[in-house]
Amino acid sequence: MSVQEISISNNQKKALLKAFKKKKDVIFEEENGDLVVSVDAYEDFLDEISKEPIEEIVGEGVLNYDAEYFVFSA
Repeated sequence: MSVQEISISNNQKKALLKAFKKKKDVIFEEENGDLVVSVDAYEDFLDEISKEPIEEIVGEGVLNYDAEYFVFSA
């Protein structure tokens, strides 16, 4: 299992949770507060919409789509 860990601010964490409020199959919050995103589920989600919510929040060029999961730590 490959994981890309990304440090984010608390405001970015709130924005990510809000962006995926209705798509709980894409993102979940671990007990320690980290947000975990399945890359496959996120790519499927991107096929349904015309924007890239994670890139809009954390910036372009940050994500490595070769990973299986993105883990965001505030």
